[in-house]
Amino acid sequence: MSALREELDQEIKKRRTFAIISHPDAGKTTLTEKLLLYGGAIHLAGSIKSRKTQRHAVSDWMEIEKQRGISVTSSVLQFDYEGCRINILDTPGHQDFSEDTYRTLMAVDSAVMVLDVAKGVEAQTKKLFRVCKERGIPIFTFVNKLDRFGKAPLDLMDELEDVLGIRSYPMNWPIGTDGRYMGVYDRRNNKVELFAEDTTHGQEERTSETFEPGDPEMIARIGEDTWEALQGDIELIDEAGEDFDLEKVANGTLTPTFFGSAMTNFGVQDFLEEYIRLAPPPAPRTSSDGVIEPDDEKFSGFVFKIQANMNPAHRDRLAFIRICSGKFERNMSVWHERSGKMIKLAQPQQFLAQDRQIIDTAYPGDIVGLFDPGVFGIGDTICDAGHKFKFADFPVFPPEKFARVQAKDTMKRKQFVKGIEQLTQEGAIQLFRQAGAGMESYIVGTVGTLQFEVLQYRLKNEYNVDIVMQMQPFGVARWMAFEDGREVTPASLKGIDRGMFVYDRRDNPVLLVSNEWALGWITENNPDLLLNHVPFDKKEV
Repeated sequence: MSALREELDQEIKKRRTFAIISHPDAGKTTLTEKLLLYGGAIHLAGSIKSRKTQRHAVSDWMEIEKQRGISVTSSVLQFDYEGCRINILDTPGHQDFSEDTYRTLMAVDSAVMVLDVAKGVEAQTKKLFRVCKERGIPIFTFVNKLDRFGKAPLDLMDELEDVLGIRSYPMNWPIGTDGRYMGVYDRRNNKVELFAEDTTHGQEERTSETFEPGDPEMIARIGEDTWEALQGDIELIDEAGEDFDLEKVANGTLTPTFFGSAMTNFGVQDFLEEYIRLAPPPAPRTSSDGVIEPDDEKFSGFVFKIQANMNPAHRDRLAFIRICSGKFERNMSVWHERSGKMIKLAQPQQFLAQDRQIIDTAYPGDIVGLFDPGVFGIGDTICDAGHKFKFADFPVFPPEKFARVQAKDTMKRKQFVKGIEQLTQEGAIQLFRQAGAGMESYIVGTVGTLQFEVLQYRLKNEYNVDIVMQMQPFGVARWMAFEDGREVTPASLKGIDRGMFVYDRRDNPVLLVSNEWALGWITENNPDLLLNHVPFDKKEV
């Protein structure tokens, strides 16, 4: 075995790269914050919506996130814990930003699904779970907010199976009654952990004591009734529940389930340690040249996210790279598949949200930020020039909301165009131009209406441009082509007045209509017209 292969093997075993997914308000960003606290990356956790302390979650770095108390873009957070390098990708929970979340899931090896104990499996959770399952991403479940009233643990286990079709294996079990849990029973180690009262409102680590089951002091503290109820629950899940099988976790049919409260640091450290023990190291990736193994000595990676203006003072633009194989080294030159050119990877950085540091090396599973002068696009492959290939394409989202956007002040058109172009390259919006119209305005497409609010906010705050936005009466977009390959133009179509003819950024013709009925009418009048939800060379989510 070569020295490099040996080095790769050691480093790959240490890596854990995962996304945290959930419905909005399930506590995903709070859990992320607390993992950083227990990982030693921060020393005082910020409350997401705290007014008293005016602290905000480390992972919510964009100003609009701090104002709204929501995540609107994925954050990359890295720290070391007990000999492992942890790469957390905190994702937006709001469905209007699901594009960003789905792209982030391309870059991880497992996912942590956060459930609100009172609400259980919610709508956005179902969508994200489906994407993870389709991609073969192992899922770990954290049932959050045990400091509040909620559903019984056994009912939540049933819900996971009934709604998501996945069996659960409780790694721990809450001790106490609804909303007044005192600790957890650790099934693997057969120990009872009781937590001290939370006196810091979750800002500091929570102390606990560990007892053997049946310890008289432990029983006295929790009460005879609670001890009997715990014994009954454990007996039931031991007899009727699933056996733990890591292979089933890997193939997505079993989810290790943890109970806790991120807000009060209840059960968070146990979860972190068990996750590190059970979660998979960096996985192989599919490419045009077959499967690329992480321990392949030739370097490779792909761009899964582009973010402009993380540092407003420098108006910078960063491309986030998931390293898939080989060893990354600062200033190395690699082949950029889309352009067919060699490029130098300068100023590589790793992150704690918007805080970053220059690095010299990184390994498969790591997320590296590269200064981007406009070279990179989402989904781009970079690899060793001695082994050229392309990683599998990223899926594309059909836009469902549309608006005409232009600069309020025509003297600021240059800044307007730059801002719109950069936000399009980030994947925050999709950009179209209307056939036959001038270049004063664009048609912007999004998955959700909240993205327009973020667009307006960012153009104003990052590019100093106020915009005029007119919502358009369209809800359906279809890419067009004729069966015989002839050019699609407004003049070549009948009934086009029932919609809008636009071109995407690559000059592909696209039809915007208000509903499926209008689309059907145009299809009837143009029988040789082919329609697709996304560009014909792309795959839809």
